[in-house]
Amino acid sequence: MLYKITEKQFCFGNDFNIHDSRGRLCFYVDGKAFSLGNQLSFQDARGKELAFIRQKLLSFGPKYEIYIDGELFAEFVKEFTWFDKQFTLDVPGPNDYTIDGSFWNHDYVFRRSGHKVATVSKTRWSWTDSYGVSISDREDKVAILCSCIIIDQILYDRND
Repeated sequence: MLYKITEKQFCFGNDFNIHDSRGRLCFYVDGKAFSLGNQLSFQDARGKELAFIRQKLLSFGPKYEIYIDGELFAEFVKEFTWFDKQFTLDVPGPNDYTIDGSFWNHDYVFRRSGHKVATVSKTRWSWTDSYGVSISDREDKVAILCSCIIIDQILYDRND
């Protein structure tokens, strides 16, 4: 499935719209404007919260937690590397995602068990502040889209 993520301009907090390939709004991310650390509500098009993203404060390097139904679902960690950026979405069990590529250009890949399961690219929407996310049908689209929002927060958030 192909999604298009666009950050909303001129709003309090960090808000994002996520549309499908037909242009229909599928998800909305509502960033809390006045919170200690980033806190974002990942919602369906009707406003029902599907996940909650919270920046973990007082940690070495950027670390976020993703909650689903009030329970910790996964931790998102920026791995320490000398030259390249790499992220991990640590899901309980053997289901971790590794994410690497050219993050400044919104051109990166999600891998699980060594297999490519999602790609992110700004190429198709290079003339806007949007980027595309292609996710394999069997993958957890909410987890992957939440991870894309977290990467955006880590690399581009100017509110910190």
